[in-house]
Amino acid sequence: MRILWLDPFHSGSHAAVADGYIAHSRHDVALLALSAAGGWRWRMRGAAVTLARMLRERPQHFDLLVATDMLDLATFLGLTRDLLGDLPAVLYVHENQLTYPLPPGRARDMAFPWINYTSALAAHTVCFNSAFHRQAFLEALPGLLGRYYDHQELDLIDTIAAKARVLPPGIDLARLDVPASRRAEHQPDTHGSRPPLILWNSRWEYDKGPELFFAALRALEARGVDFRLAALGAHVDPNEPNFRAAREWLGPRALAWGYAPGASYRDWLWRSDVVVSCATQEFFGISVVEAMYCGCVPILPRRLSYPELLPAAEHAACLYDGHDDLVEKLHAAILGLPALRERDFRGAAARYDWSVLAPEYDALFASVA
Repeated sequence: MRILWLDPFHSGSHAAVADGYIAHSRHDVALLALSAAGGWRWRMRGAAVTLARMLRERPQHFDLLVATDMLDLATFLGLTRDLLGDLPAVLYVHENQLTYPLPPGRARDMAFPWINYTSALAAHTVCFNSAFHRQAFLEALPGLLGRYYDHQELDLIDTIAAKARVLPPGIDLARLDVPASRRAEHQPDTHGSRPPLILWNSRWEYDKGPELFFAALRALEARGVDFRLAALGAHVDPNEPNFRAAREWLGPRALAWGYAPGASYRDWLWRSDVVVSCATQEFFGISVVEAMYCGCVPILPRRLSYPELLPAAEHAACLYDGHDDLVEKLHAAILGLPALRERDFRGAAARYDWSVLAPEYDALFASVA
């Protein structure tokens, strides 16, 4: 089967899923992509026109079209109907512009949620990266359609729901495996011979909640807890005042500070003991899965997509509600690290490796085609 994969914003998780699937699929997948250089807003507005033109320059036969959420799929299909006819289309939704939280003071441009909505209408199947994401999008649609005077077409929400599926993003977890010659360097500290290493591997942006994280670390310090920090998230604004103040306060406790590429990222994940998220927005949680695969104990919000990442038996120890509970769960995890290390967080993460998920993608896409 031959698949055309359209990725108008080939960056981050969008690029990782597209490239990972192409590398592991049994199908013949052709990628038509644009870089992220133009910004996501311009890609959502203009990529359909550009990708349609690119397709005309290399017309081929395809059995299925897969597009990501940054594409105005309805416009693209209208511009290429003479080439593609009634080719079945799958929309893969990494994130959506209707429920994504905005920074303070910014109003939502409703043109972008509308593109997500009409793209979902135009697709034969809509795949969300988590059950949380699917539910959040469907529950928000009445508010979008209810803004209009008449012809709200609310019954079409049921049409979208009927063709909505959950398909987690595949992750190249094998790249995080440690070479046999270096495994001794990455064994966990089960004897408490060094301070626990807390990991932050999220972006340093408003939607990831860094203020809550810093507040929790200060609370640990007030309790007399000795710890170290590996802060590996990309710095959007390294000169932001709160960010600089935290760096100064942490001092030598911050063993790593800033984006770590490749093998360096892998090594810090294996050295870390506990991974923490304080996100206010998360539709899946790739960085948490990567940390769990490397043996980190996860301390995560009891909301968003996070409960889906863990077996139910781990929820009580690993999921928190609010600041006070975060401090309690984090402190308890540090005190109980030897026992928590025996739990199979790596196994919970391994189900998202491409070796497991690529056959699921192949089967679903074949059924749509």
